[in-house]
Formats: sequence, C-alpha cells, structure tokens
Amino acid sequence: MTVTEQLSALGQILAHGDLNSLFQPIISLSERRILGYEALTRGPSNSPLHSPVTLFAVARHAGRLSELEMACRKRACTRFHELKLDGKLFLNVSPESLLDPAHQPGRTLQLLQSFGIPPGQVVIELTEHAPTEDFGLLDTALHHYRAMGFSIALDDLGAGYSSLRLWSELRPDYVKIDRHFIDGIHQDAVKREFVGSILKMAKASRAQVIAEGIELPEELAVLAEMGLDLVQGYLLCRPQEQPPRDARPLLPQLESTSTLADDGSDLQALLNEQAAVDQNTPIAVVLEAFRAQANLNSLAVIDAQQQPVGIVHRHLLSDALLKPFATDLFARKPISRLMSDDFLAVELSQSLQRVSRLLTSRARQRIEEDFIIVSEGRYLGLGRVIDVLKLITEMKIQQARHANPLTLLPGNVPIQQCLARLLQQSRPAMVCYVDIDSFKPFNDLYGYAKGDEVLLCLAQCLNERVDPARDFVGHIGGDDFMLVLGSEDWRAKLNYLLEDFQGQCRRFYRNDHLQAGCFIAHNRRGEREEFPLLSLSIGVVNLSADACAHLDASQLAALASEAKRHAKEVPGYSLHIIDAV
Repeated sequence: MTVTEQLSALGQILAHGDLNSLFQPIISLSERRILGYEALTRGPSNSPLHSPVTLFAVARHAGRLSELEMACRKRACTRFHELKLDGKLFLNVSPESLLDPAHQPGRTLQLLQSFGIPPGQVVIELTEHAPTEDFGLLDTALHHYRAMGFSIALDDLGAGYSSLRLWSELRPDYVKIDRHFIDGIHQDAVKREFVGSILKMAKASRAQVIAEGIELPEELAVLAEMGLDLVQGYLLCRPQEQPPRDARPLLPQLESTSTLADDGSDLQALLNEQAAVDQNTPIAVVLEAFRAQANLNSLAVIDAQQQPVGIVHRHLLSDALLKPFATDLFARKPISRLMSDDFLAVELSQSLQRVSRLLTSRARQRIEEDFIIVSEGRYLGLGRVIDVLKLITEMKIQQARHANPLTLLPGNVPIQQCLARLLQQSRPAMVCYVDIDSFKPFNDLYGYAKGDEVLLCLAQCLNERVDPARDFVGHIGGDDFMLVLGSEDWRAKLNYLLEDFQGQCRRFYRNDHLQAGCFIAHNRRGEREEFPLLSLSIGVVNLSADACAHLDASQLAALASEAKRHAKEVPGYSLHIIDAV
C-alpha cells in the first residue's frame, strides 16, 4: 500500500469516525475485582490500517496524531457509556499530542460530561513513542487534567525514552511496568529485582503499580507473591468489545499460589466481625455509630449483595464534618457521599505474608486504618494493620531463630516444615540435596573466612535459581543445602546452578591451583592428598503426588540424603536421581 493510499485511508477513518474500541480489564488480585478497563483502538477490520501500530504510525507521519487520538477517545467514551461498565476508564494519550499546538484543552472533559462520566472515573494514560523534551509544557498540560479531577498513569515504565524522568517529574497516580520486565519473571532474578525496586519507588511516590502483558500463570504467581496487586494481560483476559464484569472467573490460577516457604497462616485470627453499613445509610447514623464506640476506627460500606464498595475512617469523617455547616448539610445524605473507595479488601484464605506485602506496598495505607476481609467477595469483617505487623514481626523473630546464622537461609526446622507441607499438599516436586565436593580440605587450606565466602556464594547461586512462588531453598548446615523445585524446568535450573557455581568459584582459588585444576591439602587421615577444585554433588528425589501419602518428612529427607550419597560416588559435578516410592 502506497503512502498516498495510507493517507487516504486515514482520512476516510477520521471523516467517518470508523474506529473500534476494545476494553481490557485491569484486575485487583487482593480484592478479586476489576479496577477498570483500558480502552484500545482498532481500525476498520477490512482496512490496511486495522492494526493500531500502523494506524498511529500513519497518523503521526501525516501530522494528524492529535486528531486521531481525540477520535479514539470519543469512540471509547461512547462504548464505555453504552456498555455501562463500572470502574475506571483508562484512555491512552501520547505526550506529543498534548504538546501539539493544535491541542485544545478541555475537549475531553466536555466529551465525558456529554455521557455523564465523572472525570474522577477516568485515567489519562501517557504512552510514549517519541522522545519528550519539553517536560515543563507537558507538566502544565497534565496539571489541567488533574485540576479537572482526572488521574494520571504512566505506561510502559522502563521501555520509554524518558519514562523514569517522567515518573519523577509528573508523579503519576499509576505506573504500568513494561511487558519486557514481566515476560519470564519467574525465571529471571534480575527482572524480579527490577519489579521489586519499582514497588519501593511507587510506595515513596504514592503511586499504584500495574503489571501489564501477563501471559503465563507462573508470571502471575510471582507477581502476586511479590505483593503486586494490579494486573493486566492475555492470561486474564484479551481485549474485547464486550469485556467481562466479574474478575473472579478470570483468576483460577491464584487458588494454588501458596508457596512452600509460606507458614500457611490465614486471616481468621485477625478477623474482627464488625457490622458493616449499607451504602444508603444516612451519614448521621454512621456518625452516631462512631460516637457510641470510642474504639471504632473504621466501618465498611457494602451494597445489596454484601460486597464492599467503600470504607469510612473515623479521622476522615471527622475532617469532612469539621467544615462550617457540614453536619447539617450532610446529615441526611447517604454515607456513599463521604466514604472512601480507596480501600484494601482481601480474601480470608490469603496468607498473612501476602496481606503484609499488599499493605506495605499500598501508597495510601495508614497504620491506624483498617482493611476489609471478605469470603468469595462478600463482606466478613475488618482487620487491623497493626495486628498484621505484630504477627509478621513475631513470625520474623521465629524464622530468624531457625535460620542459618551465616547464609540466613531457613535452617533444619523450616526445612522439615517445608517437606511436611509438600507431602500434606500432595505436590509433585524435585527434592534436591546439594553438597560441595572437596569443601573440607579447601576450608582447611584456605581458612574458614574463605570457606564462608564459598558457602555464601552457593547460597546466592541457589537463590537465583529459585522461583519464589513454587520453590524453596534451605541450609542444612556446613556445606549441605536443600533445594525443592516445583517447576517443570527443574533440570535446566540445576544445570545452570552447576555452571554458575563453577564460574563463581574461580575467584576463590590461587592462580597456581586454578591453572593446575587441583590443590594439595591434608585428608581426614592427616596425609597430603591432591583434591580437585570445588564441585557440586546433587542428589534428587523425584516426588510424585501419589508417593506423598506414603512418606513423612523424615523419610523424604532420608531419601534425599541417600541420593546425595550416590551422587558423591561420582567424581566432579554429578547428579543422581531416584524416585520416591
């Protein structure tokens, strides 16, 4: 298709508004609900400009990008209104269109007003396809959107030309992590570190993080374990003309994301069965409830289906009613007028550690504010943030008591608990006993400090091979480690481990030993002996779901020890696998 034909097709599309809007849900994992929908545009199905990449490239080349984006917003708002979708509407806007001299501020607000969509329900999502240079002008443009009540999102964090600077300068309400950092995150420690850093930065800047482009259950499981709450991607739902309204059928993968290292604690001990109020309850009635109960910090607000729709905090209600004549003005109004829709609701079955991560990653969670506990989306009661922090502190103290003092990895007690949990849940896994060959003579020759460095090196190598959502690593003692792998690529992980450890260890030897490929030290009988360089022997127990019912944790540990003994009979790097029967 020639350039002239492309420009002609674009002109036809803009003249007739011939665009299609699809909607992809953005889901809150903790609340199992749809936060909102991103509107995505497609050209006519029979047009060479059907692809959004081609469509927007041609518009940019023709200098009609701002015009196209306005047409996309009009179509998206029309369909959003016709479908009567709940939640927030995410509208894509490029910085270059905002900086276009022909851009007319206020048109988006007028468009929304014509459909009765409040600006507080709309998120302007910045998509960057070209370098942004005039940050001051862009900040001014976005200030107008914020002043009108819109929220701001930054798309493709980590992929754009200046996305980190945009985050720093514009302080968006939402940041979306680029798909590149989500792809294969369960197998990439560096990507997990990147996402972890983003979560910390978001907490400091009071932004909410959205992971987009999720396509694998393993990716979703790792993100959930890290405390990332808002997710989007083909795994959950593809963009659709008539998108789903209920998130729960889209999240079957989360039912089995408990980790082997999890303590298994749920929220039953934290549940405070405080009665909720209906969203139509008069504010005067709610105010009286707070006056009658001096220790009442919060009240959940629910709809007719017993699902939470908001929360009322004592301090925020007091602030709102301190204004002149506020009590008289609001007394008969429904509590929905003053409730906050920025609340955390978690399923009763969620682990304590998972809830702790969600609370600490939330930008706006205050320690004196409560969170909501639900079962299958229906309100059960409230939980106190301070109680979660207390229990987590107690757990950390308990874990530290049973951790190896050098590597800080879980020691024998949590290892036994992990194996017991594995058998109790009938989970197939590869239980690996990892041992360092020639470690004692190396330790005697090079000294305990160097030996400790080797142990810390192996601990790091093991941690980098672990998928935090499915695997476990522990330190039995000395140069013995336990690795439990629940993922199908366990053999590749062990091969990488062997290669990684061999490469990392080169820095610990003297040059002459490295060149000779061996060293001479005293053996257990006190005699000088030639020993090969450090290597790993790994005994692996192939644990099937059927075998779990016939073993206890001690027997499983004994099988792993037996497999390790066979592995050590082979010189150098070795792997010996036995089936659990």
